[in-house]
Amino acid sequence: MEDYAAKMQLKSDAALREYVTGYAQYRDEAVLAALAELRRRDQPAPEETELRPLLEAVVRQQQATAPAPTPPPERAAAKPPAAEETELDPNAPTLYTPGVIVLFSVLFHFITGAILLALNFKTLGRSRAIWGLGAFVLAYIVGELLVMRLLMARYGTGALDPLLVAALNLPAILAYILWFWPRYVGTHRFRSRSWLLPLLICFVVIAVLQMLMVYLLKQVPGGAQLLQRP
Repeated sequence: MEDYAAKMQLKSDAALREYVTGYAQYRDEAVLAALAELRRRDQPAPEETELRPLLEAVVRQQQATAPAPTPPPERAAAKPPAAEETELDPNAPTLYTPGVIVLFSVLFHFITGAILLALNFKTLGRSRAIWGLGAFVLAYIVGELLVMRLLMARYGTGALDPLLVAALNLPAILAYILWFWPRYVGTHRFRSRSWLLPLLICFVVIAVLQMLMVYLLKQVPGGAQLLQRP
């Protein structure tokens, strides 16, 4: 039996709605899977209340009249799984893995991890998830700035300790892996996406920012002396 639920996870919101509005053109199981996927994305179709009972009744009737499947021969059980069952679907989407997202968030900044996660959502057609992630990151930045302001008012520049800054980023990283990923990616089968290009971009951005900082310091009186200090 075809796995319609897995197929629907790969489709965009617009494609899922097309299954619902043009349900007469598609198999009943496919339309039911599209309705379930829309509901999982918190975008239930208005037609679901009227359409679902009708489709479920047709599917039950088809299952009742379908002939019983023929059991496979015993020797087939001893065979190794077919190559297409063990190999990943070449049409599966390419996503950055949770490990890569955590690594970039720790090495650079939690915003870097958010960008990689947002690219995953874009690949899967989760536009609503991108907006939710953006709102979360914006709110987290505001909250982090307020916390840093309070800490600096109390402890001075000692509050800028790198370990403390890394600890402040930890809740955001955990939210990516423990909430956003299970909710919007889940058990979706995917191929690992190369992280070399994002790594190169991060190094280029860091180099540009360092050169810009040196240039700005040279424009400030006494800035050149600061740069010459060991």
